[in-house]
Amino acid sequence: MATAYIVDAVRTAGGRRGGRLAGVHPVDLAAASLDALVTRTGIDPGSVDDVIMGCVSQAGEQSMQVGRNAVLASRTLPQSTPAVTIDRQCGSSQQAIQFAAQAVMSGTQDVVIAAGIESMSRVPMGSTATFHMKEGLGMYKSPGLEEKYPGIMWSQFMGAEMIVDKHGLTKDDLDRFALESHMRAIAATNSGAFTAEIVPITIQTPEGEQQHIVDEGIRFDATLESISSVKLLSEKGRITAASSSQICDGSSAALIVSERVLKEQGLTPMARIHNITVTAGDPVIMLEEPLFATDRALQRAGMSIGDIDLYEVNEAFAPVPLAWLKHTGADPERLNVNGGAIALGHPLGASGTKLMATLVHALKARGKKYGLQTMCEGGGVANVTIIEAL
Repeated sequence: MATAYIVDAVRTAGGRRGGRLAGVHPVDLAAASLDALVTRTGIDPGSVDDVIMGCVSQAGEQSMQVGRNAVLASRTLPQSTPAVTIDRQCGSSQQAIQFAAQAVMSGTQDVVIAAGIESMSRVPMGSTATFHMKEGLGMYKSPGLEEKYPGIMWSQFMGAEMIVDKHGLTKDDLDRFALESHMRAIAATNSGAFTAEIVPITIQTPEGEQQHIVDEGIRFDATLESISSVKLLSEKGRITAASSSQICDGSSAALIVSERVLKEQGLTPMARIHNITVTAGDPVIMLEEPLFATDRALQRAGMSIGDIDLYEVNEAFAPVPLAWLKHTGADPERLNVNGGAIALGHPLGASGTKLMATLVHALKARGKKYGLQTMCEGGGVANVTIIEAL
């Protein structure tokens, strides 16, 4: 089977809800990552076989095939470049990476851009759902689902609280993890660790035109006291907004190519795809599946968790990576070394390639070899991607 290589991966700095990126149309925000990737890698734009764009809220300005619209808005890609938009909930652009890798590994395509976009300011979360005042979420009111899961309130937040109970976590555990996310993000920002992966976005501010290059969600003044004082999201729960991922605007992209294209175009890869796995489990607790998906990925790759040098586990809610650490026995010092979504934001459909951008650049900066990325997804699904830095 052919090998799929990651030539480069980039992301925008995150924008807070209603913040510095709120004035940028999502199509243009997505196009910015595509253009940066093409320019940085030097890939022949006409050789791109496909663009696979992850996006969760495909409504409003993100509707009507946002991936194709981003290509058309691009300054580098020709209009002959195909594109498709996919939704695997929070794992949408991680799935884009895996679809791109599968295309290259099968030999059916040689150059694929995996990407993601989510403007949560302009297209609010839940924009694609149907709500009924008396019945709740309309999309879950099918007779078939009600027969199999009678009376279930489908909620990622409820699933996260179930993980807290199941894995014996405390509110203090969650708050301390949230603080660590900010501390690591602050250290990475101050040291310039994100410079190589961030795409500058020109924005208009009251002070004039500026470059958006710093993740807006980082609390540079965060303390355990300030985090622990945030009110609970439910009366009997332990999760707060401070121990949850931040609503975020952003885009990201990764270039996946075959060995033949590496040689023909003189490209230098950052990593190769070592394993791609996707699994599904309990749709009620929902966010626990990365634990079991990781087990399967490691087994299929013939590896142990100790073989992995760095891990990116999406911080949708603090209980998810904490439960993942307990289940796998992984080293906390290798987890989300530059912070995670609690500090940096979680732009839904863009988070998969965003995390990959951070992972490949962190491996390179540290001279490490293997990286593992996983994230929980609505409906009890999880993707795992293992890469080998080159």
